[in-house]
Amino acid sequence: MPELPEVETIRRQLAPALSGKLITRLEVLDPKWASPLAADELASLIEGRTIERLDRRGKYLIFALGDEFYLICHLRMTGNFLLEGDSAAPYQRAVFELEGGKTLRFTDPRRFGTAEVIVGDESLERYFASRLGIEPLSGALDGAALRALASEKRTSVKAFLLDQRAVAGIGNIYADEALFRAKVHPMREAGRLKPAQYALLATTIQDALQAGLDAGGATIDDFRHADGLYGSFQDEFLVHRRAGEPCPRCGNEIRKMVVAGRGTYVCERCQTRPRGTSKRRTTRLASRSGRRR
Repeated sequence: MPELPEVETIRRQLAPALSGKLITRLEVLDPKWASPLAADELASLIEGRTIERLDRRGKYLIFALGDEFYLICHLRMTGNFLLEGDSAAPYQRAVFELEGGKTLRFTDPRRFGTAEVIVGDESLERYFASRLGIEPLSGALDGAALRALASEKRTSVKAFLLDQRAVAGIGNIYADEALFRAKVHPMREAGRLKPAQYALLATTIQDALQAGLDAGGATIDDFRHADGLYGSFQDEFLVHRRAGEPCPRCGNEIRKMVVAGRGTYVCERCQTRPRGTSKRRTTRLASRSGRRR
């Protein structure tokens, strides 16, 4: 699933080309993308409006269309926005025709991506307030803030990081990378880290996300840039998808386990396992994964 660096990469690429452009036509090819609105209803609301700017909140792209009118899009697992993409591009779900002849296509093989219209600044603020927490690269995330968010939470720190209501934009890739950098085991209880661990984790979250941004995001399956090219952060992973390989810090074998329902990668020499948790499942998953990425 595209995470904050992937979505922000797309935003940065699209914003200069889209800002100030009139949407002359919107063709919704998949009614599921527009739900709960009908495809033609969503199109009629969007056509004739000008894209004033393109924003991002968490993993959402926000098309600001003037008069407090917004189209918010979530890429979900396999969604992509392609600028000037081929008309024969597979899995097209929506096509924006813009003044000047530019075309923006939304493609999505698994059809999980969504679009929704929000009217009013207060409505937009309420929408995100109920779904998203701190923006990690906004300057608001530090050890104290992370500690306050995690206070009394009995869930694993991996599950805590994946909860968009705490810190927005972190998914499976960047949670693994941040926890490794902070030397925190993903199964450790979120509310019971030491103050120094919260401070370090806040820093490593930002470091991992910034590294992903600098590399143009990670392409594992479907993620592509707006021009169709791929991100390269997958070539810089320290632990994610590296089961069976040596830890880049200590040389110990990286293992795979399931935490919070997600495949999770860890060096259990650098990231000390909490007491009372079994290694049996970890070992079995690591041997099954072998050296595949």
